[in-house]
Amino acid sequence: MAQTDYYKALGIEKGASADDIKKAFRKLAVKYHPDRNPDNKGAEDTFKEINEAYAVLSDPEKKQQYDTFGSSGFHNKYSQEDIFRGFDFGNAYKDMGGGGGAEDIFSRLFGRSGGRGGFRSVQQNGADHEMELTISFRDAAQGAEKQVAFRRNGQREELKVKIPAGVDNGSKIRISGKGAQSDSGGSPGDLFLILHVAPDPVFIRDGGDLIVERPISFSAACLGISLDVPTLEGDKRIKVPAGIQPGTKIRLKGCGIKALGSNTRGDLYVKIGVHIPEALNGEQKKLVEELAGKGL
Repeated sequence: MAQTDYYKALGIEKGASADDIKKAFRKLAVKYHPDRNPDNKGAEDTFKEINEAYAVLSDPEKKQQYDTFGSSGFHNKYSQEDIFRGFDFGNAYKDMGGGGGAEDIFSRLFGRSGGRGGFRSVQQNGADHEMELTISFRDAAQGAEKQVAFRRNGQREELKVKIPAGVDNGSKIRISGKGAQSDSGGSPGDLFLILHVAPDPVFIRDGGDLIVERPISFSAACLGISLDVPTLEGDKRIKVPAGIQPGTKIRLKGCGIKALGSNTRGDLYVKIGVHIPEALNGEQKKLVEELAGKGL
């Protein structure tokens, strides 16, 4: 179950709306409900699978994490207890037929003893905490490991956090169990790091692409030139063709930012500008006048 594709489990596409996700789940939940399929291990496994899928895809935060990191990456961050944390079984099975209430469903999924009569109420988990973390542009683009200090339950704690390559402003990193302690014996909450990416003096980010602005002289624009341009991995030499126009972009494929949870990378664009001197010495002015006389 850990590697289940939740969208396939519910028979829906990745872009399905919240209403479509709910309809698909309810239809399958009725079909595979254990009370309708007694002693059918396959139906029971499918039933657990679709409940797990719905618990994730019906929760905006968990769905975003699943869509961002994929099945494998998601399950590295979320245990089964995490997946069902905050999931309202009563609401999920409201007005549904098929026998058995929300308490039975919880008992079946989590192996609680006693069936309908032996259901135990869910303990209240601790509150989640949020913390803002500013990182450099290159750490966001290439990934990094950061030492983070925070206060929890009145005490200072430190831990190392892995920043995945490709994060952007507003990205969240979830640290399980580092939120507030529960007052009722439940699990502690989680800590969410909200990332802020500092601007870079060289690179401009456009989604997964990078833009570098490079001015060249008028003569270089007319005659062409080879020049070194910065990338995240160091300088690369490009050839600027003769007659290039100001604002033209030269593309370096695959030199942009890595997509989260993927090896796919964007591109880097070198935006060419033409530098016009603010003042000319006597010789330069004479040469420009000669060029003007020849139609340039």
